[in-house]
Amino acid sequence: MRVGTFVLAAQFPGQGQGEALHRAVRTAEVAEEAGLDSAWLAEHHFVPYGVCPSAVTLAALLLGRTRRLRVGTAVSVLPTVHPVSLGEQAALLHLTSGGRFTLGVGRGGPWVDLEVFGAGLDAYENGFPESLDLLLRWLTEPRVGAEGERFSFREVAVVPRPDELIGGDPSPEVVVACTSPKSVRLAAERGLPMLLGMHCGDEDKAEMVAAWTRYAREAGRNPDDIARIGACHVSAGVAQLADRGADAAEALVKAMPGWLKQGLDAHVTVDGRLRSMRDPVAYTELLCGLHPVGTPRRAADRLAATAERTGITRFALLAEGSGDLAATEENVRRLGAEVLPLLV
Repeated sequence: MRVGTFVLAAQFPGQGQGEALHRAVRTAEVAEEAGLDSAWLAEHHFVPYGVCPSAVTLAALLLGRTRRLRVGTAVSVLPTVHPVSLGEQAALLHLTSGGRFTLGVGRGGPWVDLEVFGAGLDAYENGFPESLDLLLRWLTEPRVGAEGERFSFREVAVVPRPDELIGGDPSPEVVVACTSPKSVRLAAERGLPMLLGMHCGDEDKAEMVAAWTRYAREAGRNPDDIARIGACHVSAGVAQLADRGADAAEALVKAMPGWLKQGLDAHVTVDGRLRSMRDPVAYTELLCGLHPVGTPRRAADRLAATAERTGITRFALLAEGSGDLAATEENVRRLGAEVLPLLV
């Protein structure tokens, strides 16, 4: 079982953006010290929900500060970037980190980001498959050209080529954030593992894994490939530890609703469409029930149960839900010292 931390760089009420980013960096540094497998970095624009606007940039910093930790994006939003530019950065991080970088990509949302970066709503609604395919070609071919609806350019050389990593994988790992049957099918057909969100419970995630397996078979993938790729699915969640289970939940219920309300309220749609917002307290309580929140023993049992029900053995756990730097560091250290040994 591979347990990592999910780093949102969340700006809680009363905190500055620099404070949130400092906590994000420290979370990843402590994750390596604590023996966790990975750090997954979120990316958001113009909102305090998360103040990291470039997950690949933060990944570069953290790969330089660590020696063992795998660092991934969760996710880089494809509709607002050129896939060749993102592919170049991913190849660079793959080569210079010795293969420790994972590129998580997703479709994002219908936010004003699409207007600011000039992508337009169509890039969100229809352009994700084209962007993903171009990105994958960039990471696997020596020369690439394009004649698509959104991207068209003459053939150019791929520099640097990710397959020049000595003794490592020929390209960085790519995972796809999946929130719908359409994205599950896309990931399966492309032979890519899924990143499943923390809003989903075990039943929903098990159904998505089953659908991915079915789509992969329909796409003609052999059983060995399906098993190999399927072992790399990632489940996002929340982790909060305490000696008493009630104290862990209380820490989150006190802190997370304020962050969720100000962060989610700040999202602006590009086309003025109405959004249905979750109740922040109810959502926090839902997350406490779905994920490893409680004593270390309960956390380990919760992770083991999720693995048994879904087949997923790779986790990205949000540890900064208290909003406090010292408490976040302690939470991460306890994950490594008190939960990981129970999962062996």
